[in-house]
Amino acid sequence: MNSYEPELVTTSDDRLFAMLIYLTSFFFPLIGPLLIWLLKRDDSAFVEYHGKEYFNFFISYTIYGFISAILIVVLIGIIFAFVFGILAFIFTLIALVKSYNGKMYRFPMIFRFIK
Repeated sequence: MNSYEPELVTTSDDRLFAMLIYLTSFFFPLIGPLLIWLLKRDDSAFVEYHGKEYFNFFISYTIYGFISAILIVVLIGIIFAFVFGILAFIFTLIALVKSYNGKMYRFPMIFRFIK
């Protein structure tokens, strides 16, 4: 955790719902996390944080995907798409474990659109 982020007191429900944001993203990348975030964000600052973090991650990696798709014309996009796909999977697993352990995980390489 970064030193400028406050530690939040979390309950087991907070950790479970934050973890479910990431877990449902494997099967329903947009609607699953969105439903959990919208339903629980007012009840828990921890879930609110992880919901914002996930959607910043989702938007950023969608942009990376579009750029990779455009660059497929010059063949380097295939490599970028593969690398960003692997990174997205790994970072989501890390966030899933960290959120379940009550940690506030910040994804690397993303733009903070939602503050």
